[in-house]
Formats: sequence, C-alpha cells, structure tokens
Amino acid sequence: MRFARPLIERRTWRRWAHLVVGGALLMPYWFFALSVVSPLPTENLAVVLVLSLLAVPTAAVFVTGLVPTVRLLEGSLARELLGGPAADLVPGPARSWESRVRAAAWFTLHLSAGVVVSGLSLVIPPFAAVTVLAPAVSWDTPFLESWGWRGGWPQWPLPLVGLASMAVLLALVVGTGTLLARLAPRFLGPSAAERLAEMEARAVELAERNRLARELHDSVGHALSVVTLQAGAAGRVLDSDPVFAREALGAIEDSARAALEDLDHVLGLLREDPSRTAPQATLGDLGRLLEQTRIAGVRLDAEIGPEVGRVPAAVSREAYRIVQEGLTNALRHAGKVPVRLRLGVADERLEIEMSNPLGDPHGTGDGAGHGGGRGLGGVRERVTVLRGEMSAGPDGERWCLRVSLPLRSGS
Repeated sequence: MRFARPLIERRTWRRWAHLVVGGALLMPYWFFALSVVSPLPTENLAVVLVLSLLAVPTAAVFVTGLVPTVRLLEGSLARELLGGPAADLVPGPARSWESRVRAAAWFTLHLSAGVVVSGLSLVIPPFAAVTVLAPAVSWDTPFLESWGWRGGWPQWPLPLVGLASMAVLLALVVGTGTLLARLAPRFLGPSAAERLAEMEARAVELAERNRLARELHDSVGHALSVVTLQAGAAGRVLDSDPVFAREALGAIEDSARAALEDLDHVLGLLREDPSRTAPQATLGDLGRLLEQTRIAGVRLDAEIGPEVGRVPAAVSREAYRIVQEGLTNALRHAGKVPVRLRLGVADERLEIEMSNPLGDPHGTGDGAGHGGGRGLGGVRERVTVLRGEMSAGPDGERWCLRVSLPLRSGS
C-alpha cells in the first residue's frame, strides 16, 4: 500500500499539473524555433533538430524568464501546485539582475522538465493499456509488431512491462515534483539584498509601532491617571466644596478631551491619514499639563526656566512626554504626594529633574509593578533616540528621575 500511496495523494497530481503546465508553455517556443530554423540553409538533420528542439527554445525561454514578472507568476504557480518547501514562497517580481537570472533558470528548468513529463504522460498510458491487455485480445497485433513483437513472441510478460512503465512514470512525476518543490525557494526566493531590504523595512515598522505605543502609553495613560484622581477628589468634596468639585469635573473634561486628541493623532498615523495627524504637544503646552496635575490633588513645585521656550521642536516634544510620564509615575505609584520639577537649559543641554517621596512601587511594597512597568522603558527609549542621558531610582527617601538631552544632535 505504501507504493500505491502517491496515486491517491492530491499533492502528486497537483505537481503533475504543474509539470504539464510547463510542457504546455514550451510549445509556443518550439513553434517559434521551427519558424526561425526552417529558413536556414542547412541539410544536416541533426543540426536542425538540435537548433529547433533544444538550442533556440532554451535560449528564448531563458530570455523570457528575465522579465521581472515571470518570478511573480512562477512563484505563485509553485506555491499553489508544488507545496512542500515551495508553500512558504512569497511571490513577487524580480527586483535585481540576480533574482532575474535565478528566475530565468527556474523557468527554463520548469518548462524542460514539464515537456518531458507531458510527453511521457501522453505516450506511456496508451502503451501500458495495450500491453496489459495483449494476452487477452488480438487487435493489439499491429501495434505490437510496430514495437518489434512478432507472432512467435510470448505475450505473457507484456502486462508486467505495461505496469512497470506506469510505475516508472509515477516515480518520475513524484521525483521531479519533489525536486522542484525543494529547488523552488532557491530559485524563486528573495535574494540577499531583498532579504536585507525586508529586514530594514521590518525594523522601521517595529520602531514606528514602538513609538506609537509610547505615545499612547504616555498621553492616554497620563490622562486616565489624572482623571481617576480628579474624579475621586470631586466625589469626596461634592457636598462640602461644590466649587472645587465643579473645577475638578471641568479638569476631567479637559483631560479626556486632550486624551481623545492624542488618540486621534495616533490613529491618524496608523491610518496614514494626514488630515488626522494633529501637531504633537511640546513644552509650550506644559502649563496645561501641570495645571491638570494640580487639580488632581498633587502638590506640584515646578521651576521652569525661561529659555525652555527656545528648545528645538524635536527635543521639546520628547521632553514634554518625559515630564508627562514622570508625573504619571508619581500619580500611579506614589499617590498624591508632593512632586518637585526642575526644567531648564544649561551648557546646550535640556536638564529635567523630577522627584517625589518614595511609594511602594519604587521600593518593595505590595504595589510594585502596578501599571505594567512600561513608563521608564518608554522614557529611556526617548532619551536614547536623542542621544541623551538618564538616571532613575531612589535617592535617600525620594524617587528621582534625571534626564539630560542635547539641544543639537552633535552635542
């Protein structure tokens, strides 16, 4: 049964179809070769046969295979019909001469193997049928005589010959199909340059995804932290201090609106929609951020140098997010504790220092790790991109975050 298994496997017949398609594609090249060779002034039959059946068709097939889209078509055909290793092919047009030459070599191999299998598929089944039936019928005599069997030859071995010829054809189909399936990735797969370009594109995509994740974490995460504290503060004083409760509710509305704007900005980047990509916040928007934090009940001691307004835009955007994340960490991990912020320019560098009394997550309490621990990682990524310096950790009884960013890339 193991020897008969290829007969019932769908993959065998799909690969046979792939080979037959190759044989069919070679026919126009043979007709073209005949039209080119026939007018030549030669009477040597061997030369005519070699030129018309081998040399001219092979050259024409190879030249055709150099067309970039041939790799796309052959890759799709191999992926669908050959299976096996070829199933992982990602079809695409050839983008370099190396890829074109490999695709042309594959195209030539496919058509050459296909015409052999196609020809045998037309000849062997009728031959096998006649030889298998030979001992039981008499109408096969003219056919057998044409192959050299005369009336005195014994016919009992003929069924074995017929079955053997079918077995050889099946083995040829299975073997050729398996070989082509293994060779397809080498001939039709991406070149080294294309793999490198794909890896670079993937790296750019991952970097962009990480940047968008930082944007969402910093902006929306901060807004939710502030809104949570503001809502709690408003609920506690709703009856005793309605003026403060009303102010807190207004701050909640502003925070939520700012979060929606940031979310809309990030979604616009994901959709590559220029109309939805609003300008990002900079240090010029720091006043609103600090005010929202104070309304949430945080005692914030902020000292902002006047030269901060002249910080380059790229540094200003990242610095705003760093301050935002620092405030978020203080709210999320230490609660409504006093926060001290110092922000200024010294020696062509933007210096940021934030500190607050230690809370459990910054020490060893039960709340350690609350919030996912992505905040400082995001800050570190921003600092690394700008070639800055960063330190974060306990300093006595306080948690300190210090960041130094060069104002120019060469600083």
